[in-house]
Amino acid sequence: MNIILFGPPGAGKGTQAKRLESALKLPQISSGDIFRTISLERTPEAAEIRRYHDSGRLVPDDLTIKIILKRLHEPDARNGFILDGFPRTLAQAKALDQKLAQEGKKVDLALYITSPIEVLVARIAGRMTCPNCGAIYNAATNPPRNDSICDVCGHEVIRRADERPEVVQQRMEAYRRDTKPLADYYRAQGILHEVDGSRSIDEVEARVDDAAGLRKAV
Repeated sequence: MNIILFGPPGAGKGTQAKRLESALKLPQISSGDIFRTISLERTPEAAEIRRYHDSGRLVPDDLTIKIILKRLHEPDARNGFILDGFPRTLAQAKALDQKLAQEGKKVDLALYITSPIEVLVARIAGRMTCPNCGAIYNAATNPPRNDSICDVCGHEVIRRADERPEVVQQRMEAYRRDTKPLADYYRAQGILHEVDGSRSIDEVEARVDDAAGLRKAV
């Protein structure tokens, strides 16, 4: 099964992608995580990614497509994947569809996780991330048990550079301009499932599980 998750920053895509990874035994492929890893390298490509990442702008389509499609060729993604944060533009979506079609595959499910802007801004303002294992916390609603130490792996959690207020605004504008139109693209294919990410955790998880076929009819 090939699944993509998209939506505005702070909607909860990463959290749901990790849940699906565990339930479906498919790799979660996060474009953000991949870019953050590459940005630590000392290469021209890494420097370019850092410039876009730190300013809240989207990495250009050609570079993003090259990096993500290369990742999809790795052995663990042969039988399916969960894409978190890619595609983010129509050009990326079409490139993904074209590549999958060449291999006799397709996107099976497009999960569009939405939420009111004020909810998203509040979430991002308090968000903390473990750079080691990827666990996500929120200072107000879901803090780590031991101050700034990850509950999962014991690494120190951080606040990301792209979650500063001025950068968040840039990311929201990029979402409205480039990513929101993907809803119509996948709706036309009949594979779009929209989930209100501002609902309770149980409700969001139930909707996601229903869409992925994880909940059995009673």
